[in-house]
Order: sequence, then C-alpha cells, then structure tokens
Amino acid sequence: MLRVPAFLRRGPFRYLGDPDVWHSLAVTATAVALSGGLLWIGYFAHTLRLALRAPTRPRGPRVALVFGRRLRDGAVEADYAARLERARALAEAGALERLLLLGGDCGDGISEAAAGHAYLLARGLSANLPVLLEQDSIDSLENLRHARDLLGEPLPPVLLVTSRYHLARCVHLARGLGFEVEPCAAEPRLPRSPRYLRRLLIESGYLMWIDVGARWARLIGHRRMLGRLR
Repeated sequence: MLRVPAFLRRGPFRYLGDPDVWHSLAVTATAVALSGGLLWIGYFAHTLRLALRAPTRPRGPRVALVFGRRLRDGAVEADYAARLERARALAEAGALERLLLLGGDCGDGISEAAAGHAYLLARGLSANLPVLLEQDSIDSLENLRHARDLLGEPLPPVLLVTSRYHLARCVHLARGLGFEVEPCAAEPRLPRSPRYLRRLLIESGYLMWIDVGARWARLIGHRRMLGRLR
C-alpha cells in the first residue's frame, strides 16, 4: 500500500480534497490580492506582537494544554522539547493544576502526547500532577476539540503552552471553541533566525486563512464552513 508522506497527513494539507477549503483559500487569496498584501502584513503584525509579548508564567494555577509537534523517528524534536520543558518548569513551580498533552500518532508508531509524557517522566515530572493524554488529533484545531471533550463542562480556564510562533493561531482557535485562555510561550524570548521568521510568516498565513474564511462564511451564511471551526 502506498504510504502517504507525513506532511500530507497533517495541518491544512489533509483537507485539500474538501471544496470548502478551496472556497476559503480562494476568498483569502482574493482579499490578499485586493489589499496589495496589506492584509497578510496585518495578520503577521498580530502574530509577531503576541510572539514578542507572551508571558512564560501564568497569573495563577492553571490547567495547561501543551501542543505537540511532529516527532522525528518517534522522538521529541526541538520545538516540542521546549514546550515540554516549559510545562515541566511550571509544574515544578506549583503553577499547574493539571497537564493535558496534545497530539496523535502521525505514522511514528507512538502519539505525540505519549512521547511527550515519556519525555517528561524521564526528566522527573512529579507523579502527583494529574496528566491527561489527547492522542486522537493531528492538527491544532483537533487538539483543542478533543481537549474540550476531555476536560468536560464547565470548561476551566486554560494555559496554552506552545512555541511563540504558534500562539496566535492557537489562541484564536481556542477562543472560537469557547475556551477562556491565557497564552504561555515555550521559549524565554523570541528567537531571531531566518527559520523563526519563516514560521511566523507561515503561521500568520494560517491565521489569516482561518479568520478570513470564517468571516466570509458568516457573511454569506455558509453553515457548513462555520461548523468546521466549532
């Protein structure tokens, strides 16, 4: 059987057979073109501002949601390790009530959540901290939907722990799903590198696509498109 590359099983790529996705992409591309690119610049500025200003400590004890990232040969890679180390530091400081690790199996034979849990246990995470594993998702929206189901009603305020470049999209999606959220950056400060700039540009593009598509769907009353973000 033909094996689908991992990057095609993740993120927006897995939805490319969906006509609603192409619809929202076309609308977003048109809006960018008509604005002369200023629309994307605006979303980039928002993504960068949150990346720069995000705190690394919560205001009080929180339920922390730690976003996974694609494993490398079944092992935690650098960005995911930074997220996990931030969660471990918060746990050691007594800032967490519960920890929810997010991320399913994308072909490595182990879920991102399980790999993250093993990473934390190997580095001395206290067994007294309640830990939940969300192992059925393969993108950030699914992460949050399944986290909502695991946490139940009423939803507690949550701390979103992820890389600085990823925060704006996660905050936007979480609020749309009914979460009261507080962002928490994995890195102590924003890295200055070409690679990080690329990630910020990509993430601002994702956020723009999601937000513009949702606004367009509300404008034309397209319930199916709106339902994909709930």
